[in-house]
Amino acid sequence: MTLKVVIADDEDLIRAGLRVIIDAEAGLRVVGEAADGAAVLPVVRRERPDVVLMDVRMPAVDGIQATRRLVALDDPPKVLVVTTFENDDHVYDALRAGASGFLLKRTRPDDLIQAIRLVAAGESLLFPAAIRALAGRGPRGHVPGIDRLTGREGDVLRLMTRGMSNTEIAAELVVSQETVKTHVGNVLAKLGARDRTQAVIAAYESGFVSPG
Repeated sequence: MTLKVVIADDEDLIRAGLRVIIDAEAGLRVVGEAADGAAVLPVVRRERPDVVLMDVRMPAVDGIQATRRLVALDDPPKVLVVTTFENDDHVYDALRAGASGFLLKRTRPDDLIQAIRLVAAGESLLFPAAIRALAGRGPRGHVPGIDRLTGREGDVLRLMTRGMSNTEIAAELVVSQETVKTHVGNVLAKLGARDRTQAVIAAYESGFVSPG
């Protein structure tokens, strides 16, 4: 099965470079490009990609607005933000809008390919230190469902904010991976989160965990 990718970036050179890297990898194919956030939606509707690589800073419609439009689709693609600066508030806003993670434009090609595969498989791409720093500047307030978490679900969410995988969480809590998977599913359902990234953001914004 070939994973289909759309690239959204206003710089021709960046789009060309990403296309070369992705098309050279077996099982991955770039099916469309957009030079502005306004052009992403029609490309996605036409090509139905698995993953969209999204620049956050684009003219007319930026990557944040474009991400909101994409995740509102009936069968949305995964959005992976590609950015120059990891401490950019735009990155956090894009994650809040529904992106599953972010990469820096200086990321090595192998890491880019791995990130696309991970996100396409439903995993979130979290960098705990960067997310924590960005979350420290984000809003605070009540998040519906956070008070409905059981003690064990809360433990799982705290470990998720540290970027742990299900395997690592299972080892930390001395339970099976299937048990962790069930807890993660319950956390996402109670928080109304699309994926782990959204759950982690909810944990910070509700004050369930502290960015500090």
